[in-house]
Amino acid sequence: MSQSPAITVEEFLAHAPARLELRLIAGEQGVKSRHITDARVHKLGLALAGFPHYIRPGRVQVVGQSEIWYLDKFGAERQLAAITNLSLKEIACILLTQGIDPPTELLAAAQATDLPLLQTPLVSSIAIGILSDYLQEMLAPRDVRHGVLLDLYGLGVLIEGRSGIGKSECALDLISRGHRLVSDDMVKVRRVGGDRLMGSAPDLLREHLEIRGLGIINIKDLFGVSAISGPLAVGLSIRLARWDEAGDVERLGLDAQTIEILGVRVAHVLLPVSPGRNLSTLVETAVRVHLLRLRGYDAAKSFVSRHQELIERAEASPATKPAGDAI
Repeated sequence: MSQSPAITVEEFLAHAPARLELRLIAGEQGVKSRHITDARVHKLGLALAGFPHYIRPGRVQVVGQSEIWYLDKFGAERQLAAITNLSLKEIACILLTQGIDPPTELLAAAQATDLPLLQTPLVSSIAIGILSDYLQEMLAPRDVRHGVLLDLYGLGVLIEGRSGIGKSECALDLISRGHRLVSDDMVKVRRVGGDRLMGSAPDLLREHLEIRGLGIINIKDLFGVSAISGPLAVGLSIRLARWDEAGDVERLGLDAQTIEILGVRVAHVLLPVSPGRNLSTLVETAVRVHLLRLRGYDAAKSFVSRHQELIERAEASPATKPAGDAI
């Protein structure tokens, strides 16, 4: 279930980097109702100059010294016209940099429309850089996957499948072999940097694993701190499915499969489950095969290539008659 990322201005004020030294100076009634939905930060220069269509809803708008100098060139009436033309209801909040005090007209408009007006002592370039990094982290597209995320050989492996199929038991066996747990049951996934997926555990579930018959166990207490991993990039998806539900399963492994998560293609393996199959060994082997492919070696393709070479060699050699046919 994917979630549309958004934070209120109140949450932004509470959790923004301390370096920003944010201070709310107006529009306090709007901090709970106004939402930041876009990580991009804009300066209000073009909008103040008469191009309000450049304002996009849900963004933080920055007012620096250059915008104040621009407004100071005009009288109070023209300043008011420029400010009221800004579509103030669409702006999440306005950030004044360098500790600038807002013009009287802007302060009055913010109070009248419950538009949060913030202030930072940092210059615009530094404030925008810090703010952009923070918002990209907070507003990254995210999803919650029902499965287990493990660190196998440094690779984030997401194991999914229907309830009761053996995901957690498989994870427990892999942890006993020296691999590490990121999250069990629920995995928080977010897309960062455009094409990278980061998986992590909800705070409540971190370090814990649920095994039917044993209940909830603490992996750190049982296996030590080295058995636990923090957030990890998801590099491989493995789905466990019963034989009768798996459908057509690739036998040679020639066609590499992928699955889409939050718009990012991730390598995918479907593993049929049946009594007698050692799931942890199969998962571990699937990860090794994937890592070899990343290094440029594909066993299935190598096998087919060798088979083709043998056929071509046999066709090229002269036919020989059986010894019994000689006269």
